[in-house]
Amino acid sequence: MWPTQLLSALCLLAVAGAAEVKKPATAGKSGEAKLSEKASTLAERSAGLAFNLYRVMAQDKGVENILLSPVVVASSLGLVSLGGKATTASQAKAVLSADKLRDDDVHTGLAELLASVSNNTARNVTWKLGSRLYGPSSVSFAEDFVQSSKKHYNYEHSKINFRDKRSALQSINEWASQTTDGKLPEVTKDVEKTDGALIVNAMFFKPHWDERFHHKMVDNRGFMVTRSYTVGVPMMHRTGLYNYYDDETEKLQMVEMPLAHKLSSLIIIMPHHVEPLERLEKLLTKEQLKTWLGKMKKRAVAISLPKGVVEVTHDLQKHLAGLGLTEAMDKNKADLSRMSGKKDLYLASVFHATAFEWDTEGNPFDQDIYGREELRSPKLFYADHPFIFLVQDAQSGSLLFIGRLVRPKGDKMRDEL
Repeated sequence: MWPTQLLSALCLLAVAGAAEVKKPATAGKSGEAKLSEKASTLAERSAGLAFNLYRVMAQDKGVENILLSPVVVASSLGLVSLGGKATTASQAKAVLSADKLRDDDVHTGLAELLASVSNNTARNVTWKLGSRLYGPSSVSFAEDFVQSSKKHYNYEHSKINFRDKRSALQSINEWASQTTDGKLPEVTKDVEKTDGALIVNAMFFKPHWDERFHHKMVDNRGFMVTRSYTVGVPMMHRTGLYNYYDDETEKLQMVEMPLAHKLSSLIIIMPHHVEPLERLEKLLTKEQLKTWLGKMKKRAVAISLPKGVVEVTHDLQKHLAGLGLTEAMDKNKADLSRMSGKKDLYLASVFHATAFEWDTEGNPFDQDIYGREELRSPKLFYADHPFIFLVQDAQSGSLLFIGRLVRPKGDKMRDEL
């Protein structure tokens, strides 16, 4: 069996890895400033939003891969609150569970949180993020709203004319591609409602591991989308010491992989065997994740992950409406008059588009750990079937990303008896 052969190979690789350059002594936690109380509160609320929104999306039968940045979704809600009045604004805050907070605390707290978690230099990750609000050509954005939304949420603003729909779509997609240095070439092929405002978030995220994968240990394997459908994908492999938990009762295993500077980590939750993720998703809550993380112990783990770029676009309009953001989406009820000075806008779409790259790059690993007894019998974490993953901030507990990988890019493999 592949996994058994792979385990032996990874154990050998662990010994061979001693030839790698030792990780610099300075590659520890960065001295990032502590978040204010306002930002910490919004970090907690955005984490709650993550699980609520994920759960709604997971129930959508039309959705396979899920890829969300909860802090970016929270900033979109902040934008609606900033530009809305009355119930339109209060619903946006309620979806974020921030309805009891002062408006100014919401905007300044989210601004600080977003600036902190998307700081590429401090975190040594690649995160290219662009946010733009498109309005119909007949609408002019109010100058004070433009300035406030730039200040708090780094939003750009643009008019768009859908009379030439092909040209309008091309403009949106070209902006997204430029924002992400070509990593996200397309946000959408179509816009169903063209008479309202569009929120577009375009992102490229590439984690840099605290201990990199061996670039030569990449080969082609099968990823089982279902028991009867397998696609061929590149897989990358490494053995190291990680926080790990195997829940035999719920038949799942978890691993936590620190990212460079250890300011955040990637957590993967995977069922023991190939199955729809619905069972795990029913278990997944903010409280349950905390319980699982508390049971993790550091031990040797031989990890195999798909390598490549996952591109996902979600129009979150109906999913956010399912959480209570209904009035902003209703052409007859929306009051976004702080955006334009008139009640002439509603929210037609919320495009949340991300390219997430799984790659081998990261810090050189520490040669001193190899040859230790604890690396001789590693647990096997072989991610060759659907799994849930999260990128969590170490300081605030906020989630930079939450998602699931059900169908990576790859050609169908022939059936083998």
